[in-house]
Amino acid sequence: MVRISSSFLVLAVYAVGINARYRNLEHREYKLAKVSHVRRADNATSCAPYWMESVKHQGLASFNNDTSYKVFRNVKDYGAVGDGTTDDTAAIQKAISEGGRCAPGSTCQSTTTTPAVVYFPEGTYLLSASIIDYYYTQIIGNPNCLPTLLASADFNTTTGLGLIDGSPYQSTGKTGFGPTNTFFRQIRNLIFDMSKIPANVSATGIHWPTAQTTTLQNLVFNMAAGNETLHQGVFVEEGSGGFMADLTFNGGNYGFNVGNQQFTTRNLTFNGCKTAINQLWDWGWTYKSVSINNCQVGFNISAGGPSAVNVGSLTLLDSSITNTPIGIITARTAGSEPVGAGSLYMENVKLDNVKSAVSLLDAAGGIGLTGESILAGSAGASVVDAWADGHRYLPKGPTNDRGSIAPSVRPQTLVDADGKFFERSKPQYGDIPVDKFLSVRDTGAKGDGKTDDTVALNAAILQAKTEGKILYVDAGYYKISNTIYIPPGSKIVGEALSSVILSSGDFFNDINNPQPVVKVALPGEMGSIEWSDMLVSTQGQQAGAILIEYNLGSYDEPAGMWDVHTRIGGFAGSHLQADKCPTTPLVIATEENLVKDCIAAYMAMHITKFGRGLYMENNWLWTADHDLDDAKNNNTQITIYTGRGLLIESIYGTLWLYGTAVEHHSKYQYQFVDTRDIVMGQIQTETAYYQPNPSASLPFPVNAALSDPLFELLPTNTTTNTTTSANSANGWGLRILRSSNLLAYGVGLYSFFDNYSTDCSQDHLIKCQTRILSIEGDALSHDISIYNLNTVGASSMVTRDGVDLVEARDNNSTFVDTVGVFRLPLYS
Repeated sequence: MVRISSSFLVLAVYAVGINARYRNLEHREYKLAKVSHVRRADNATSCAPYWMESVKHQGLASFNNDTSYKVFRNVKDYGAVGDGTTDDTAAIQKAISEGGRCAPGSTCQSTTTTPAVVYFPEGTYLLSASIIDYYYTQIIGNPNCLPTLLASADFNTTTGLGLIDGSPYQSTGKTGFGPTNTFFRQIRNLIFDMSKIPANVSATGIHWPTAQTTTLQNLVFNMAAGNETLHQGVFVEEGSGGFMADLTFNGGNYGFNVGNQQFTTRNLTFNGCKTAINQLWDWGWTYKSVSINNCQVGFNISAGGPSAVNVGSLTLLDSSITNTPIGIITARTAGSEPVGAGSLYMENVKLDNVKSAVSLLDAAGGIGLTGESILAGSAGASVVDAWADGHRYLPKGPTNDRGSIAPSVRPQTLVDADGKFFERSKPQYGDIPVDKFLSVRDTGAKGDGKTDDTVALNAAILQAKTEGKILYVDAGYYKISNTIYIPPGSKIVGEALSSVILSSGDFFNDINNPQPVVKVALPGEMGSIEWSDMLVSTQGQQAGAILIEYNLGSYDEPAGMWDVHTRIGGFAGSHLQADKCPTTPLVIATEENLVKDCIAAYMAMHITKFGRGLYMENNWLWTADHDLDDAKNNNTQITIYTGRGLLIESIYGTLWLYGTAVEHHSKYQYQFVDTRDIVMGQIQTETAYYQPNPSASLPFPVNAALSDPLFELLPTNTTTNTTTSANSANGWGLRILRSSNLLAYGVGLYSFFDNYSTDCSQDHLIKCQTRILSIEGDALSHDISIYNLNTVGASSMVTRDGVDLVEARDNNSTFVDTVGVFRLPLYS
């Protein structure tokens, strides 16, 4: 308590000198080294032990009535041998399924009460059939010596799709889980070996139709090579992702055979694949740091052909294609349909011995070299600085252009020694011994969702930092009644994506005096942190809760948040479920009659003026639109009110946002104010489903100190309780005020509902809201580049200072409307 209240004194001290401090630091730049990912794939017989295997396992499923439920499961404890000859299929499946967990195809579509970590020590695990993944499962191998999942020669391909099937098909013809609602899962640190399966037999490494808060990381796929191979590494056919990183594909027909609404994928390597990436469909997909070597085709984005292009957009940056005859095959032509689809943007892509960098699908629909080359390759090494195919606004348009374009001007603070945008994989601490970890439960925190853990959790964080240890937050719900403070130098890692800081009580419930649930550093403090695999949530009415307030200034080493999410409502223990927060589309919502118990948070995350140098990867700031633990198991929609999503006011920015998403907040999802030097990879938003009933002006009053937007209120049809035309009083997907040097490589801004009706998003002539992206501040907002902007349900795609610059009707794409290049730059 003393430490928390001392922040006010620190703030007062720094208020006097902050301008001088930032003037002195303004021109300091990171010396960002190129970060290469190193994996052990040699299956050595002796590997360093991994702390996760040795640490005491005392994580809780706090709101599960079964007190014997196990969160952590070592597959060898369930009978798996890992000797490469014993069939381990049944043992591994038992490790996943034990404990009444949520199985695909059952009556359970989702639950938060049965999380699990399924751990693989080093070894080779022989599989004779698919391992079926369950809801809320993290499958993790020893990163010091990647365990191998070895498919037997007679592997049964009829029990599932893949060595691991994330959602097997049912007799209904649908996958076991709803793909756009499949959250909270990971697979990392494994080798998938399909080499024993004959090349002419269809074989898949992972089937992964999935959505937000999901990760594939540090995986190797070994497949049969050659022209006859039918193997594929990762197969995704639907969903709403998501993030993947550090994947290697050797051989196979396809390395990646994928389609999804949106994804950010980073550090992918393809060696000897027939086609490295076959893009089945998407709205927007961002690929960064892709290395394609000795393949026949790099990317095939021609799905649907010129008459029905299925790929909305693809963004490729900081990548290379080597010894591959065709870099990219597209179906986009001057007359292809839809007019905005097939948008392609490339930046800093190296070519070496690539005959055609971009080719049209040939007349017969083949993918050979007979198609017309629209961007020549080179026999030797060359670089595509920037090239675009699609609709351009510079800032006026649209022009339907294909060809070179000036590349983005990259702030030096954001790039590594090679000029690529800095990136860093989630630390797994493989080289750290177990005695360097401190468990919060060993220090006295309960994590039972009932006990007030405020004092214990703050003490544990401080003790770990003081002792130079990594704080291990065992799975559990840590209920708090006052702010949790994370000081500079902290390293914190959770378990099973079920280590939850849960705010409760009056301290966080004053809408006129908001308080942070988690405060990262005090204003003016400098240094770095590492924080991964945790959630921050609220319980019941918390009208003044700012879930994460980020004040840390990082100047010498970037701080990082990996798989840190905010989840507001819709889960067991939240007191914000279907029984208390139902939808009311037939009732005109007013300040007097809306359900105040469901005012659940003031803001998801605030990067303040002090914050600088933060690397964010795979972060979902979600206000629940449905009940994950509804007893009916049908994802019942709910109405939760939260004021604001992600507010960035950092004076000097220097922020990396890879695979972030913000959904269902009232006033806005992303808002940038007086900030700069930010790079984004496939940001994604959804407007609150209940809007405009009530509108974005309710229930949170305007806070001018936070630069809250003002909304034009349009009348509601009192007969049908709906608007007859799109209402401008819906929350912004993205709002930019007086900011510069913002680079967005993939943006998806979606508005699916008007007062819980989807009629407005099913037809390109009908829209759910008038505007969704606003740039304000006249000349003070400049050097803004947005590549592959995709919107749903908005009449205007981009508005500047109240003037609509980009109309959706001009950019009809797949289900979305697509603009390939939008710039408000000092260059063209």
